[in-house]
Parts: sequence; C-alpha cells; structure tokens
Amino acid sequence: MSGFLSYILNTCICVLGICMIFALVRVIKGPRLADRIMGVNMVGTMTDVIIIMLSIVLDEGWLLDVAILYTLISFLSVVVLTKVYMGVYKERAVEDAETIESEEKEESK
Repeated sequence: MSGFLSYILNTCICVLGICMIFALVRVIKGPRLADRIMGVNMVGTMTDVIIIMLSIVLDEGWLLDVAILYTLISFLSVVVLTKVYMGVYKERAVEDAETIESEEKEESK
C-alpha cells in the first residue's frame, strides 16, 4: 500500500475516533431517549467504518468478517432499543390518557 493512501486512511481513522467521542457525549447527555438511540447507531456505524479502514491498512481480510458481524450486532441492538423505547412511549401514553380520563370524571362530579 502506498504511503499516501496509508496516511489518508490513518487520518480518517483519527477523525472518526474524534467524531465517535462526540457521538458518545450525545449518547450520555442526550436530552431525549431518541437522541441516545441515534447516538448509539452513530457509534456503531463509525466503529464499523474504522474496522473496515483498519482491514485495508493492515491488509487483513478477516477484519472484514468482523466488520460484517459487528454491523449485524449493531443493527439488532438499535432495533431492540427502538422497540423498548416504543413500548415505554405507548405505556406512558396509556397512563396519561387514564389520568386525564380520571380527572375529567372528578371534575364532572
């Protein structure tokens, strides 16, 4: 591999590492759960890209297999987190509707 391509890939890996730190801040600090789920998805995607770039730099084909497995695991984790989030959201909506209904009954008496 040429020195210039190696330099570019190493620079991209470093930049992605810095971006991953910002995404982790979003995961930890996110004002809503949806922001946290999006941050987890971003971290997973950036990790996958870093693994792929490392496979090119190190000329190791098995790292591509690891990247594929990591992509599947990352996708499934985001799907599970979204399902949990939607379940909590629906549960809160039902509780709020019941609270409003009970308040309306008390006011009508």
